[in-house]
Amino acid sequence: MTMEELMRLAIDRGRAAIAAGQTPIGCAIAIGDRVVAANHNRVLATTDITAHAEIVALREACHTTGQIHLEGARVASTCEPCPMCMSALHWARVDTVGYGATIADAKTAGFNELRIPAAEIIRLGGSQVKLVSDVLREECAALFAEWKASGKAKAY
Repeated sequence: MTMEELMRLAIDRGRAAIAAGQTPIGCAIAIGDRVVAANHNRVLATTDITAHAEIVALREACHTTGQIHLEGARVASTCEPCPMCMSALHWARVDTVGYGATIADAKTAGFNELRIPAAEIIRLGGSQVKLVSDVLREECAALFAEWKASGKAKAY
């Protein structure tokens, strides 16, 4: 499974989030060719500010595999992971994280983002996680416009 194929699954989860009245961010995780998680942001549904798409998908992947460490895992997130999510991805020992839209895109859409790039978290923390930017970037960034057009947009 390529990173683009995994990202298409994350994009589908982002669209499911919009339909569910959530924010338009999806995440999918694969180990080898097996998808072990595909989920979306659930902050508003759960009244849990930590329920970002990456965190929800990590919880699902760990439950699916029965492991807290996901060595060899590839992660596709429709938006650049925030510092909390990037840290959790590091702690889960995933191999590669690909993302589409950027923190700046999320800020423009109205989110209260910390402007600390995922690459900076990796650099400062000495993480071995590989980061791949701009994976289907236009399609991922378009989720923000779809979300705003849905009439259900509520940023946090």
